[in-house]
Amino acid sequence: MWDFLFTFLKFGIVGLSGVFVDFTITYLLKEKLKINWKISNVCGFVCAATTNYFLNRIWTFESTNPEISLEYLKFFLVSLVGLGLNMTIIWFLHNYIKLPFYFSKVTATVFVMAWNFILNFLITFAKV
Repeated sequence: MWDFLFTFLKFGIVGLSGVFVDFTITYLLKEKLKINWKISNVCGFVCAATTNYFLNRIWTFESTNPEISLEYLKFFLVSLVGLGLNMTIIWFLHNYIKLPFYFSKVTATVFVMAWNFILNFLITFAKV
């Protein structure tokens, strides 16, 4: 039980670095380069997912799986479904509930973090 909670804590710390990457890229593309928010959000999310994979592989889950490509693919597929959830939550909260964009993004990020941890713990980095 403690191992699970410690792993979740490390996943959360890595996730915070991912939030920084995600929000920085999203902000730069959306606000500074005036790129559509959907494209900006996807770019931020993909960059964060990639950095998170490597940090989670090395530190959080201490994976020694030699099939890095397959492991990354699993991680990225979980992240892609998470991206779909992320985009849907932001779209709904921002367009229908009329919450500010970045508040909607924070809300989506918290929900998607839980999704990503559970699936990556059970599938991507499962200790067989």
